[in-house]
Amino acid sequence: MHESVPAGKMQCVGETRARTPVAADGRLGVPAEHPGLSDPHYLRRRRSLAAMARGHRVGDPAPLVEYSASEDRTWRTIHRALWSAQEEHACRAVLDAREQTPIPAHRIPQHAEVGAALRRSTGFQFTLAGGVVANKRFLGSMADGYFHAVQFVRHPAVPLFTPEPDVVHDVFGHGIHLSCPAFADIYRSIGRAARRIDDADVLQMISDVYWFTLEYGVLEEDGTPKAYGAALLSSFGEIRRLGLSHVRALDIEAMLTTPYDISGYQPVLFSARCLHEVADTLNGFLEQLDDGSASRFGRTPRGARSTG
Repeated sequence: MHESVPAGKMQCVGETRARTPVAADGRLGVPAEHPGLSDPHYLRRRRSLAAMARGHRVGDPAPLVEYSASEDRTWRTIHRALWSAQEEHACRAVLDAREQTPIPAHRIPQHAEVGAALRRSTGFQFTLAGGVVANKRFLGSMADGYFHAVQFVRHPAVPLFTPEPDVVHDVFGHGIHLSCPAFADIYRSIGRAARRIDDADVLQMISDVYWFTLEYGVLEEDGTPKAYGAALLSSFGEIRRLGLSHVRALDIEAMLTTPYDISGYQPVLFSARCLHEVADTLNGFLEQLDDGSASRFGRTPRGARSTG
């Protein structure tokens, strides 16, 4: 749940916009056609759950949600599809971590039960978000073991893809990560770097690298790309088409210059040989950052950004 794609990346949004699934049959279109962004009834429900996050302080308990029978049915549909897709296309570290993650098959889990299991495993827990969270708060909270997560579930008409993160994304993606100490250490490293940075452009650099690793990263296992990024782990269609993406070797400078679209399939992914390589590469980048790093990396200041 990070900030919107910056203005400098809008060209990519225009180029890849038609890659967003907008129907159950997999038809692609512009994000605005997706019922999760256009169905008034669904949007009212989504807004009512998001409203619970107003004034929420990081670390406070999340309120319980009474999920409807329809929402639990959507969860069951997604669980069946993702469980098998991850078996085939997720990396070994993810599959091992999944065994420690509370992912019930028949109902949407509450934040509290997921958080309790994460605390036992890695000291992390979910903290409530209603939607988009500013980079400084979102990334910086990871230093203290808090991950901002939402409580609403995606639209039932297109259960296998959502143009914005939902509870499926947070549990099947970040929840799995944060059950694993190796992943949790990467989150904390990102959080510590963001905590000491105030410059918006440098924070966006951290967010961009976060995007291409913890959201969309892949590892090469036995010559095959395997997903570890949370967005891939929670998107049935996308995790099954890894072979159709342009997969590049892990490269921080390339990540900082590669456009991306937050609401559709990603055409470019970055692959590492193992999770240790991801951690070492990220730490080397993060440790050198300060508030003057944007110009040193050739980033043009973009001014203030909307946080939704």
